[in-house]
This record gives sequence, C-alpha cells and structure tokens, in this order.
Amino acid sequence: MAKFEIYKDKKGEFRFRLKAGNGQNILASEGYAAKSGCTNGIESVRKNSTDDSRYERLQSKNSSPYFNLKAGNNQIIGTSEMYSSTSSMENGITSVKNNAPNVMLIIN
Repeated sequence: MAKFEIYKDKKGEFRFRLKAGNGQNILASEGYAAKSGCTNGIESVRKNSTDDSRYERLQSKNSSPYFNLKAGNNQIIGTSEMYSSTSSMENGITSVKNNAPNVMLIIN
C-alpha cells in the first residue's frame, strides 16, 4: 500500500515523499520550515494529483525523464525520481494519480 512519509532532512527542514506499495519513492517535496507547511503540501498533492494538466514532463541534462507536480498557482509541490524511459515516467505519474488522493500518512 502506498504512503506519504514526513521526515526531517539534514538541514532540519520537513519534507514528504510519496512511496509506492513496493517502497519505491514516487514523489518528493521541497523542504518546509514547519511541519504544518509540509502537511499542507501533502494536501495540495492530494488535491492536484488527479489533474493531468498539473504534471510537467521534463528531461534531465543526461536525458533521463522525470516530472514535477504543480499546484494551481504553478508552484512545484513535488518532483519525481529520474526514470530510465518515458514509459516508466508515465507509469510513475499514473501511480501518483491513483495513490496520492487516498494514501495514509506516516510521520517519522
């Protein structure tokens, strides 16, 4: 079962990641100063994840496909891992669309 995890990074900022049922990271957030900002980010992912127009499909400098999920104000709320192919990236987007709206939250 997929889940959101909230954790503190090395700088002491709160971050979340959406993990697939197999434990693979699907989406990761920016750093937030407060846990409340982080949980608001998760709610924004839940709200925007089903809208395909919110996904920005990109390629890294070494041509690895990845995506950003954006809120209605065009701010990035999550970034995917790098994928080996466009079809794998599209599967990642589908996984976010299917899982994010209803997954449980785990706070580490």
